[in-house]
Amino acid sequence: RFKPAAELRAEFTALIPSPQATISQCGSGVTACHNLLAMEIAGLPGAALYAGSWSEWCADPRRPVATDA
Repeated sequence: RFKPAAELRAEFTALIPSPQATISQCGSGVTACHNLLAMEIAGLPGAALYAGSWSEWCADPRRPVATDA
């Protein structure tokens, strides 16, 4: 279940300046889809999904990754 559309809209607009300039990602791309659906329910369409998410990004040693080391 999702929160009411107005509540979702208020929460997302407090975090992101523009849905169209937003790319959602997570560990594998699955959980990020819930955020995108919630944004659609909130009337904030246009965000994108980086489907490969972290699992794809970190698999390429040429890509930058911050570490504590």
